[in-house]
Amino acid sequence: MAAIARPRRSVLYMPGSNARALEKGRSLPADGLILDLEDAVAPDAKDVARDQIVAALAEGGYGKREIQIRANGLNTPWGYADIVAAAKTSADAILLPKVESADTVRQVATIMEAQGAHADMRIWCMMETPLAMLDAREIAGAHPRLGGFVMGTSDLAKDLNCAHTPDRLPMMTSLGLCLLAARAYGLAILDGVHLDLSDDDGFAASCKQGREMGFDGKTLIHPKTIAAANTAFAPAESEIAWARKIIAAHEEAAQEGKGVVVVDGKLIENLHVVSAKRLVAMADQIAEMDAV
Repeated sequence: MAAIARPRRSVLYMPGSNARALEKGRSLPADGLILDLEDAVAPDAKDVARDQIVAALAEGGYGKREIQIRANGLNTPWGYADIVAAAKTSADAILLPKVESADTVRQVATIMEAQGAHADMRIWCMMETPLAMLDAREIAGAHPRLGGFVMGTSDLAKDLNCAHTPDRLPMMTSLGLCLLAARAYGLAILDGVHLDLSDDDGFAASCKQGREMGFDGKTLIHPKTIAAANTAFAPAESEIAWARKIIAAHEEAAQEGKGVVVVDGKLIENLHVVSAKRLVAMADQIAEMDAV
């Protein structure tokens, strides 16, 4: 049930009702796009947005960007049709809003499989209500198609009746519970959006905090924030150099038949080697993404 390892530094929401935005997404330097049918789309534009997203994905041109389609909830007039349509596309995942139970994930997986969703299509969950926080572990283990969590911190703050403070202290328990559940089940997890587009320093601080907490990347609401998120969530050159040093030392030790690897006085265990290889692979993928 482990998530596919790939860059997810910056993942931008794009309204499916905006054809120009769907076109622009093909050239933006974001690691991923969330093509939105839910919050960003008015009720009378839902059907048009769905058709536009399906057509845009059929046309292609999104390169290596990870594409998620955020559907409306199954309890809405549009949710079932969204899942059916999305399951037939080339999208990497379907993102479900306001998931509060493992049953919701399994229900959507059943629909996807009945509609012939490709084998690698994942289900991602918006974690944005108090009940979702309390049931994060059950949701994380719901189904093999599950790929990750997206924190919906704006709606969560409303339900918690808490303030949007710079340190996000009122939401630390919620963020931590979802991080624990995601990592326990090998899932990816993306941090929530920063709403104040005029607050560059606050955005940078939020990215730094999210990276330090362990998030894979940041969800975004405007293209101008992509570069800062990419910088914040990319591994540092020193980290990459250290990882390559560990890998080289491990390979040398293996060739010499040594069972113990020591680098700069530090004992290197197999887990360190696995992590180093993952980091180097991620760095190589990021370099490839940024070169496009």
